[in-house]
Amino acid sequence: MLGLPKSTEMSKQLPKNAVYAKFQMNTAAKDRINADISRITIVNEVTPEKVNIPAGNEVSSFFVLLVILKKKEFDEKTIVMLSKLIPQNILFVLEYGDKSKLTVYRNRLMQTDWKETKEQCIEIKGLNLDKVWENIVVSVGNINIGKGKTLDEQIAIDESRQKIEKEIDRLEKLARAERQPKKKYELVQRIRNYQDQCVSLHREQ
Repeated sequence: MLGLPKSTEMSKQLPKNAVYAKFQMNTAAKDRINADISRITIVNEVTPEKVNIPAGNEVSSFFVLLVILKKKEFDEKTIVMLSKLIPQNILFVLEYGDKSKLTVYRNRLMQTDWKETKEQCIEIKGLNLDKVWENIVVSVGNINIGKGKTLDEQIAIDESRQKIEKEIDRLEKLARAERQPKKKYELVQRIRNYQDQCVSLHREQ
């Protein structure tokens, strides 16, 4: 799958009941998974032996999990929960019908747009698996790492900027609807404040 070497391919289903039992999930967590997911299968395992690339200091292997969704509009918290529960580096292929998106969790959930599953692919590139995994995260998250920044630092900057941009959008809607000049002025000032913060974050890249 994903154009990965045949040496990495496998097909091992993860029964949801086994996941529930292993991680002692409560009823709410089980219901969330049941509502979104039909089946989970390990389809690739990337290790130094299988791709002839040495392990890194942090990443010695990673897995590709194919998750068959029951609905396209899934709850992102379900994938975040699985990412945190399973103590492995995991690239999720979330499939609904003949389309899918790639998803990975690194401090936050990152995902690609939907596309035909048969067109999905990733590259194995890097001098060790630390770098290979970082390149996958960068690709899935569409991240541009600024000069002198680590991946995690850039993710934090991007997340801060996205939150600020959402708040600016919210305040602009309020400002447009506000009738009182004083309140409108206060909203505009807050918007400018946030815009200045956005400019500062862009400079950090």
